[in-house]
Amino acid sequence: MTTDTRTACTPRPMRAAVYHRFGGPELVRVEQLARPPVTPRDILIRVRASTVSAADHRARSRDVPRGLWLLAAFGIGVLRPKRPVLGMDVAGVVEAVGTDVTTYRPGDEVIAMLGAKFGGHAEYAVVRHNDPIALKPSNMTLEDAVTLVFGGLTARGFLKQADVASGTTVLVNGAAGAVGTAAVQLAKHAGARVTAVCAKRNRDLVISLGADRLIDYTTEDLAANATAEYDVIVDCVGNAPFHRVKRLLKPRGALLLVTTDLPGLLRAPLLSRRTETLVTASAEKPSATDLAYLVALAEAGHYRAVRDRTYDLTEIAEAHRYVDTGHKRGNVVVRISSSVNARTPFTQKEKGLSS
Repeated sequence: MTTDTRTACTPRPMRAAVYHRFGGPELVRVEQLARPPVTPRDILIRVRASTVSAADHRARSRDVPRGLWLLAAFGIGVLRPKRPVLGMDVAGVVEAVGTDVTTYRPGDEVIAMLGAKFGGHAEYAVVRHNDPIALKPSNMTLEDAVTLVFGGLTARGFLKQADVASGTTVLVNGAAGAVGTAAVQLAKHAGARVTAVCAKRNRDLVISLGADRLIDYTTEDLAANATAEYDVIVDCVGNAPFHRVKRLLKPRGALLLVTTDLPGLLRAPLLSRRTETLVTASAEKPSATDLAYLVALAEAGHYRAVRDRTYDLTEIAEAHRYVDTGHKRGNVVVRISSSVNARTPFTQKEKGLSS
């Protein structure tokens, strides 16, 4: 079933969180924009939820790792933002499909990755039929389901490059963030023994997700042990370069640099060739198959949503302000189309975990 794209392309208005210059959270405001047009291979989604990720923080503030400013400028803009609507992921309901789309139809509840195109912090978003898109997990709300996308796909894109199986030892540095909580769960599901590096206050969270051991970075140095005990190290923070953690890696281990600076990016392929270690700063390109895999895990009870706080679209500046603290646990969700205006805080009783 398809919708006539001539009707779908009518430029009707929508609300969107927009920023016109780089800087602080206060620069992000809700404005009226035209809905995106739908081409024959497009899927138009009425967005119910998105997240404010570390990528949104970096794009808005231009707070990028050392040496990467010029590279980032090509993607996000030099003097002003290239893409004024942030948001790398969406969960919502298919509103219309192009004439060439046969896999989805209006009314389907879906989750999708927009990636560097951004655009998720708006009432409508468009994805191509071959983009990472999947039906949402049947046992999750849309607000929980959107938490699978950015963190889940990023973690999977890195972990797929390592040989993670039963008995593998994995260290996740920054285990309480969006990518870290996903990496802990995915590694544990593969049968790994997982060590989580995070603050002690996040102990209960990471243990509930499957971590076997905790290193509290506020009191312990993750690199203090000179024993080669890990097959895989996942660095979601950017403070575990090869020279610091090489003693911790077993021969033919893997260092997955989710966050790194320009020297780390350039050295990664050289180190992989010169040592017995796989060092990579690039995730595999996400696919619809990867997203479907995460959905299947969630429906089987092997992957849980981690939602720290939820904000309405009208509170978008406050959501950015919270993410800027660097202490979010899991995901910060933006409720795009809802009449509820109150923020939903993270509580001990309701950790935002869906099974």
